[in-house]
Amino acid sequence: METIIKPSASIRQNYNEISALCKEKQTPVFLTKNGEGDLVVMDIQTYDAREKRLELRERLLEIEERRAAGVKDTSAKELLKELRSKYE
Repeated sequence: METIIKPSASIRQNYNEISALCKEKQTPVFLTKNGEGDLVVMDIQTYDAREKRLELRERLLEIEERRAAGVKDTSAKELLKELRSKYE
């Protein structure tokens, strides 16, 4: 992924350009203030996709932690069978 860095003043002066850049590259734009990192800007679709990936990773990590702790998994077939038996 390409790293894009711009001075913070560019958000005020070139909002449309930065917005288009975020959408086109589908990557965050890092804004600096006085030469130091200040903000990260990204388009909504990229943000949503990133959040979904992070949520999935979190779920997978929880599953792996449960397996490592010896918690027994239940297959989808077993779960469906159990639910059917409870409601019959």
